[in-house]
Amino acid sequence: MALALWLGSLLSSCWQNLSILGVFLTVFTLLLDFMKRRKKWSRYPPGPVSLPFIGTMLHVDFRRPHVSFRQLHKKFGNVFNLQNCWTNVVVLNGYQTVKDALVHKSEDFADRPYFPVYEHLGYGSKSEGKPFDLRFLVNNAVCNVICTTVYGERFNYGDETFKMMLHLFESSLNEETGFLPQLLNVLPILLRIPGVPQMVFRGQKVFMDFIDVLIEKHMETWNPAHIRDFTDVFLKEMKKGKEAEESGFNYNNLRLVTADLFIAGSETTSTTLRWAFLYMLLHPEIQSKVQAEIDKVIGKEKPPTMKDQVSMPYTNAVIHEVQRCGDIVPVGLPHMTYRDTEVQGFFIPKGTTVITNLSSVLKDETVWEKPNEFYPEHFLDANGQFVKPEAFLPFSAGRRACPGEQLARMELFIFFTTLMQKFTFALPEDQPRPREDGHFALTNAPHPYLIRAVPR
Repeated sequence: MALALWLGSLLSSCWQNLSILGVFLTVFTLLLDFMKRRKKWSRYPPGPVSLPFIGTMLHVDFRRPHVSFRQLHKKFGNVFNLQNCWTNVVVLNGYQTVKDALVHKSEDFADRPYFPVYEHLGYGSKSEGKPFDLRFLVNNAVCNVICTTVYGERFNYGDETFKMMLHLFESSLNEETGFLPQLLNVLPILLRIPGVPQMVFRGQKVFMDFIDVLIEKHMETWNPAHIRDFTDVFLKEMKKGKEAEESGFNYNNLRLVTADLFIAGSETTSTTLRWAFLYMLLHPEIQSKVQAEIDKVIGKEKPPTMKDQVSMPYTNAVIHEVQRCGDIVPVGLPHMTYRDTEVQGFFIPKGTTVITNLSSVLKDETVWEKPNEFYPEHFLDANGQFVKPEAFLPFSAGRRACPGEQLARMELFIFFTTLMQKFTFALPEDQPRPREDGHFALTNAPHPYLIRAVPR
């Protein structure tokens, strides 16, 4: 009996001590979280209420971040802060704000934040007027431009290997959206759990394995005396030894640069073209004007060239309006402040992740006459001549502007005018009107739609 009482007293004491320890640990953890989340700077941008541990992550739909930013922009103004767990993020909105940061203070915003989730990477119409989905046809055509640059050859449209690469590529982009990838970026310790990167980024891993196969196949036929393409040039630099390797010319960088070229050089352009033909479906009167200008300047037989662009203000305006209204890269790629700086009177400390909300620039109501409509006249003056407003920043601006802008502009003009010269695009009979809102997966792409390409 005495032993039972003693054991009971001991257990009660232990539970009491554990309770005290639990309360202490809870208070300590909350205090630590508060210290990490508190803003010690004056004039720091306003933002939504930050919750313990997760910060403001519940305020953002990471599958449609530009929509969430639009709502927060209305509430908190052109510069507001977010907090992904304990990572401080500042979002810049509107043309003047983004220009101040990326152009006037380009050096201050020249850094890129570190992304732990990428560690696992090592880093003709045969339809004859019948309805079809042009997504993969356009992707094939644009991606072949990059293939020719990187590998010195193009793939046939029916090539099963090429089809597999495009499917893997699309799957890998979808894996980068949503709440979980953002959480892994700000809590990289979770990536050390065995199997997590492979489970979350399965498509990316398979895509990079595919890139490895293409590079290794290329290396088998490499000849330093006969340079065929970008891969050959990179391999030649790699052969120069340790100094070249330390400068970045190593196999791991080759595979990552190759992947970057596919992502940056094909996805945005093919997505823009899909928006272009969607808008032609929805605005047949604009399509007719484009075709009339093509017939007048180029004719119906001669292939378009970049020299024709200067004589085609309306077609040029339509292409630019597609980029503006389609909002292809709505939130751009994150920047990071290189040093303490200020924007619009708000203090932003060194090392802060900065998101330039390009969507708010391309839809800025203070700049564009009809920001939420497809209106090519945004790029035409009173005399019908092409003009480009300063707020047209689909490729971002400053030191981190897209280096492939000129290639993309050339591809868009040649592909668009060539197809518009040969076909009239129409909505299939008995098909509902396509959706005009986009699907976000790093780029803002149109939802799948069917189209009829009628030979002219």
